[in-house]
Amino acid sequence: MELSYVSHTGSNPHMVSTSGGKAMGRQMEATHEPAGIEINMKPILDIVEVIFRRASPNAAGTVEGENMQVDALDETAPRYSIDQLFDVLSVTINRISCEIAYRLSIGEDAHSTTLAVAQVVKSYSWDAKVVLALAAFAMTYGEFLLVVQLYTTNPLARGIVLLKQWPEVLTRADLLKPKFDTLANLINVMLLVAKCIVEFKELPSKYISPEDPEMSSANSDIPSAVYWTIRSTVICASQIIGLTGMGHEFISSTTDAWELSSLVHNINGIYNDLMEKLKHCRQRINERKDIEAYQTLLRLFDAIHADNMKILKALIYAKDGQPPLWDATTKQRVRIELLRQKYVLLLITDLVVPNQELLILEHVYNEPRVQPTRAESQYEVIWIPVVDRSTPFDDTKKKQFESLQATMPWYSVGHPSMIEPAVIRYIKEVWGFSKKPLLVVLDLQGRVVNPNAIHMMFIWGSLAFPFTKIREEALWKEETWRIELLADSIDPSIINWLTERKVICLYGGENMDWIRKFTTTARAVAQTANIKLEMLYMGKSNPKEKVRRNMTTIQRENLSHVLPDISLIWFFWVRLESMWHSRVQHGVTVENDQILQEIMTMLSFDASDQGWAVIARGSDEIARAKAEIILKSLEEYTAWEALAAEKGFIPALNDHIQGLHTEHHCNRLILPETTVGFGSIHERVVCVECGKPMEKFFLYRCCND
Repeated sequence: MELSYVSHTGSNPHMVSTSGGKAMGRQMEATHEPAGIEINMKPILDIVEVIFRRASPNAAGTVEGENMQVDALDETAPRYSIDQLFDVLSVTINRISCEIAYRLSIGEDAHSTTLAVAQVVKSYSWDAKVVLALAAFAMTYGEFLLVVQLYTTNPLARGIVLLKQWPEVLTRADLLKPKFDTLANLINVMLLVAKCIVEFKELPSKYISPEDPEMSSANSDIPSAVYWTIRSTVICASQIIGLTGMGHEFISSTTDAWELSSLVHNINGIYNDLMEKLKHCRQRINERKDIEAYQTLLRLFDAIHADNMKILKALIYAKDGQPPLWDATTKQRVRIELLRQKYVLLLITDLVVPNQELLILEHVYNEPRVQPTRAESQYEVIWIPVVDRSTPFDDTKKKQFESLQATMPWYSVGHPSMIEPAVIRYIKEVWGFSKKPLLVVLDLQGRVVNPNAIHMMFIWGSLAFPFTKIREEALWKEETWRIELLADSIDPSIINWLTERKVICLYGGENMDWIRKFTTTARAVAQTANIKLEMLYMGKSNPKEKVRRNMTTIQRENLSHVLPDISLIWFFWVRLESMWHSRVQHGVTVENDQILQEIMTMLSFDASDQGWAVIARGSDEIARAKAEIILKSLEEYTAWEALAAEKGFIPALNDHIQGLHTEHHCNRLILPETTVGFGSIHERVVCVECGKPMEKFFLYRCCND
């Protein structure tokens, strides 16, 4: 930053123009001869700040809660005791104060005086130079204001005022106030610059070095900043010393007022520039810390542990000594050690979670556990919110977080800030979190045994415990394509209908005219065939207002049963998508797996614009077809009535459906993000009807009614 400045000292100004900040910085560097004495200057700077705050003309003499402890000096080579360090620093501070006072008294300009001070502190580091200069001025300023605060009530202070010839100055406090307000502004910004330089000194060399561009740029500007800060102390001291023997002329000097205001502006510019560079240094340090933490996390997950504590504590950072978890049951913070010797399911989401998914997960969570009580349960869930750290955690985000947290019956982190950037990176890069919720399963040793168990939860509920891939494979070995797998967890009535050997018809679509025609025809055929038929409307995936209106109409016209909540329709389809994901993850294909064939058939039904129906009796008799074919088959019941009497209703219906299929017809398969997000997009998917490879498209669709 280039600065130009004209100095004025005392009543006889000596005007000295400089070529700017960089030139002064080079002159400052020419005096720099560090002796390797490293001192923690922060305690000294703290004392200086307290003096300036207490010495304010508006101060009452004390600052409530102020801490004057100064026991934090570093011991570095060469090593001194704390008292010895203060002895050394006190001598230097007094030398600076005397140097400034003497040179100002003989009328020397601010620039020359500044370089003289630089000679006194030439063996110190840059942060020490600026802090020692501020300390020297703090003595002068503090002594002056101490007398100002006491002279009306303390005879000793009044005697000093008389000797220093300040009475006229102090009795015209109204004229003095603007000058001292500007002086206070300058002191404040000098403190900010000093703090900034001290903070540069304290940056950890492990994560940033002088060769780094961010640090190199800052180091090139610090000599200039030190020069202008020391020069500012000289100018401020000249204002205090100049009060001696001066009257109204000094108080109202417009030249001094302009000079101080200009200096405030320039020093503030230096501070802003340094803070910008300090911000870049912090960013570089944080990046390197995050990389180190990420690598540590990778190693931690590769290692073998006695229990899950190391992993959980690495994922959830406990701040301020508070227990890191929020227990939704007791509404209080709890220790993470409660989860030792338990399977832990990490529910990973952002702050926008579909309400349906939470409802289904809550339903599964509240199912009877492997053990009868929560304390004895072998697994627990923790909500891990992934929040964008690049934007502030404002009131809106805070309300989103607290609102979601209040709806969850399981554990959650106390605050999103407990999830460190390195952990967020791991969650995204290793576990593949993008936007859709993940349910990562950790076993008793903290090992990842399933990178996403949501599909297992949706398919089998708590029966899937311990939610491992091995358990998933075992569950599939027990399964066949049957109505229980397709829909028994959607509505309890289905189990009763199966027990009563009723014919069950699940149907869907949005065309209300077709729904009326289909349900009326199906009921007529059931009466003719003397079978007990129960029908249940399953709508479409991602159901919206049109499906809701259909449900109302179906109930009003008594066409069939409907689900008690529209979210159950969503669950029906998401559960099918979960089945698709689960099957393909176990290496099966349409060509060799009947369950996958049926799952894809159902998904293709939903992807079409037509209705559909699945008609079943018991677990082993199922027929399904699209709208026109299933409706036509029922309308032509008389054509296969005799076959139904011979083979059974469902087998005969299946035969007739097969006879109505055309030689070739097209199918669509839409796999929403909820499914694609569980794994990679498959390069080859074949049609379940003709066996030919399906052409791959990317579909972007808004939720239209």
